[in-house]
Amino acid sequence: MESLAIAPGFMLQADGASDVGQQREHNEDVVLIRKDLGLFVLADGAGGHNAGEVAAELACKAIAEYMEQTARVAAEEPEFDRFGISTQARRLSIAVHQANRRVVELAQSSEKHQGMGTTVVAASYAKQHGMLHVAHAGDSRCYRLRQGQLEALTEDHSLMTDVLEQRPELDEKKLQRLPKNIVTRALGMGPTIRVSIRSHRVVGGDRYLLCSDGLTGVINPEQIVTLLEQAKPPATIVKHLISLANQCGAPDNVSALVVAIDGQPSRELLAGRQKQAPMPRESDPELLILGIEDLDLAQHLYSDSEGLLQQLEPWANRKKA
Repeated sequence: MESLAIAPGFMLQADGASDVGQQREHNEDVVLIRKDLGLFVLADGAGGHNAGEVAAELACKAIAEYMEQTARVAAEEPEFDRFGISTQARRLSIAVHQANRRVVELAQSSEKHQGMGTTVVAASYAKQHGMLHVAHAGDSRCYRLRQGQLEALTEDHSLMTDVLEQRPELDEKKLQRLPKNIVTRALGMGPTIRVSIRSHRVVGGDRYLLCSDGLTGVINPEQIVTLLEQAKPPATIVKHLISLANQCGAPDNVSALVVAIDGQPSRELLAGRQKQAPMPRESDPELLILGIEDLDLAQHLYSDSEGLLQQLEPWANRKKA
């Protein structure tokens, strides 16, 4: 495995792998690493007749193609646009949207691919800014281990998450009766998709883990910390993570991708004094709120799963027989 110099005193190492697990007949997870682009993608496909693997492969390929096609122009872009939004974060988000359109187009044009889809978590390292941008749709996750502390950088787009956001008053008995493992966002679900994206300034010593729910479903955070803290290359850590998942029964495909930032941590960054995005120069919240319907955006401000929650309302409130 080769190391990649990303800044003076910093080296990036990355490796990933995917395994069928202990109970599935075939693997629909796909891992992609493009160090030349600073791009790392993990997709967890779903669909009959191996179509999930097709969706996952297509998503990874489409994201990589867009990032490669825009690399030269992106290198000349400022870190933030006039609205204070990271230009590289928007670029990664666009790549995921492009991938969604590709998956939907194939699913609609081919009978054997109908109903296929895939979750995705993608990380893009912007060398010129020292930032790692993380985009995701679904329940594939990204974690960061920094100074012994593990932090989830993504939040699952799942029915449970949406219910807790919209109906926090539901008691635990009702929550327990909700169907499990239902994602409310995934590539292929429709012509448009909401992509969550966050940006993080990297620190020497950071280790990032991209993984499918096949891993997090059987391995707890303490076990993840123990393995990520090992002074071993990413390839070895990935191997140990997948092996542990299989030892735990791994009912699903298991995939892991580890990105290690080697170098001395910056005291200023560890203290939280990171460079902030500039505030937008033009800001008139009152006018924006009043005029939002004129912009025809209001219909897009609601949760994708709102209709699903309404359908589940009578079912969730039903008494146990």
